[in-house]
Formats: sequence, structure tokens, C-alpha cells
Amino acid sequence: MNPPKVCDPLAVSSTLSVRRQLGQTGTEGLSELQKQIYGAVTERGRVSREELLERFGLSAEGFERELAVLRHCELLRGFKEGKTVYFMKY
Repeated sequence: MNPPKVCDPLAVSSTLSVRRQLGQTGTEGLSELQKQIYGAVTERGRVSREELLERFGLSAEGFERELAVLRHCELLRGFKEGKTVYFMKY
């Protein structure tokens, strides 16, 4: 199985459709780690990729996998400021 890609419009559409069918909103259906990442970002407003990697002790690959789910659910979005990538609530 291929790892999830962060920017995948088809995955976003599919994820949102399934969540609607299941009646899931907000953080319902997320893993505990995904909920913690979402909470950390919403608590601070915006957080850099490096801060999240350090805080949760994740590898870059592991972080991308968790983040892809949050982005596909349209809970978090990323943006670049200079050379730093930040994440914030959608």
C-alpha cells in the first residue's frame, strides 16, 4: 500500500464523503495521536513542522502519515513562510 499523500484532492473528497456518511465531525474517528496533533495546533494557532516533530517525537515519514489524515479531513492546513512550513486550523 502506498503511504498517504498530503496534497491529494481525490483523497480529500473521499475522506469527507465517508466522514459525512458516518456522521463524523471534528476529531471523531481520528487516532489519539492525530487528536493530540490537532489539539497542539489549534491551541497555538500555528505551529511549525519542526516543533511538531520534536514535540511528538515522530520521524518525518510518520509525521507526514498522521498529517495527511488531518489534511484530508480538512482539519489542518499547511503554508510556507520563508523556508518554514507551518500548520494551522482549517
